[in-house]
Amino acid sequence: MVLLLGACPEYGCLVYEYMRNGSLEDCLFRKNKIPPLSWQHRFRIAAEICSGLLFLHQTKPEPIVHRDLKPANILLDRNFVSKIADVGLARLVPPSVQDSMTQYLMTSAAGTFCYIDPEYQQTGMLGVKSDVYSLGVMFLQLITAKPPMGLTHLVDEAIKNGTFAEMLDPGVPDWPVEEALGFAKLCLLCTELRRKDRPDLGKVVMPELERLRSLADESMQYSVFASSPSTVNHGQLS
Repeated sequence: MVLLLGACPEYGCLVYEYMRNGSLEDCLFRKNKIPPLSWQHRFRIAAEICSGLLFLHQTKPEPIVHRDLKPANILLDRNFVSKIADVGLARLVPPSVQDSMTQYLMTSAAGTFCYIDPEYQQTGMLGVKSDVYSLGVMFLQLITAKPPMGLTHLVDEAIKNGTFAEMLDPGVPDWPVEEALGFAKLCLLCTELRRKDRPDLGKVVMPELERLRSLADESMQYSVFASSPSTVNHGQLS
């Protein structure tokens, strides 16, 4: 989560820590000609976001539902470590409700179009899996760098037609396509229209993202080792 440093009541402002690399949206859509994020960074960012969201959902005694997850609300520091921001729409689910059900009736839906849980939008029933829907849409953007409108349908059709690789952000030349495909299928599960069909964040989504993060870390460590002077010299001597 982005660190809150203070507040300015006179102007109604909150002061947060400075996040040098702006938002995930800026990076995905190459604002100001930002270089594209590597697939390793993207998998690590996905795991970080999921970890932060899981922290909100497991808050005791009242789980917190963010309600407005999207790339613009994910900020990146100088090392491209991601943090969740803008919890202005977040809602506490009362303990009495939490003990008896996983949803909470709201009088009106809130959030950003294309990322709002359809079931929440239609019924006003809010739950932690409302955030899981938004997460799925955002994660599809993470690997495709495409706008959210109709993205779930486009990715689903590409998978069925065997053209999924064409959906991946072309700014990344070395995608591990099979791993990205598994990630995309998980994202589509997160965007199921019925909340009960979406996977559990802690039991299903987080373990898979941890696996992908480990894969990304191993790849980055290998790249550093392979490019180190000692490795080059050893290869020349052999």
